[in-house]
Amino acid sequence: MRKTYHRPIDLSVIECRKKRRLPKLREIIFIFFLTALIPAPHSLRAEVPPLEDLVSKIQENYEKAGDLKANFIQETTIKTLKKTEKEEGVVYLKKPKKMLWDYTRPKAKKLVINPKKAWLYVPDDNIVYVQDAKKVLNSRLLIRFLTGVGRLKEDFQVRYSHPRETDERGNYLLELVPRQAGLGIDRLLLTVDRDDYRIVSCSLTDLYGNLTKIVLRDLKINNNLPDSLFTFSPPPGANVQAIP
Repeated sequence: MRKTYHRPIDLSVIECRKKRRLPKLREIIFIFFLTALIPAPHSLRAEVPPLEDLVSKIQENYEKAGDLKANFIQETTIKTLKKTEKEEGVVYLKKPKKMLWDYTRPKAKKLVINPKKAWLYVPDDNIVYVQDAKKVLNSRLLIRFLTGVGRLKEDFQVRYSHPRETDERGNYLLELVPRQAGLGIDRLLLTVDRDDYRIVSCSLTDLYGNLTKIVLRDLKINNNLPDSLFTFSPPPGANVQAIP
């Protein structure tokens, strides 16, 4: 097993310690609905807008959303084990710097981040991991973007996917590579709705070659979510561990 180093809280830290395997990326992710990346007809491929215009419209759309709530299905494939795991729950995001990932199946887990603290609660182990939120926000690109800190063009090199620029529905396919190395992501594939420029799917690969896919359903934006959602009090008797 590779030596586990201290890093921002995510579900991979816990599962790596328990199952003795390489870490996997579990921090996401943002307003996505997963669709198959199927080659598009040539007539649709010819309609792609200039890349700069598309990225600007994605960023503009994102900045209009103050918060969101959605049901999610997450599938993670561990490269070394050739194994895929599926989890479900509800995600809440609120700008700036607030998120809650409430996993309900197959096991309960809760990841909470606000501008000051980040908590990961694993009820089965009766343990809570706590870390300074600044370390999480500064070191994870997707977390930064989701919580209203990052910007696509500043944090990623963005290009149309090759050889497919659109899917079978005419939605745009983008590939994003982090500008700064060592931040947890190797590359990110996005599907962008051709009509309203919202991101409708996500598929990402971490630095270990593990693949994570996210499906979001029943997504609602600008719900006036209360700030109380994004704080956490460890239950009585829980083992609280601080991560540097």
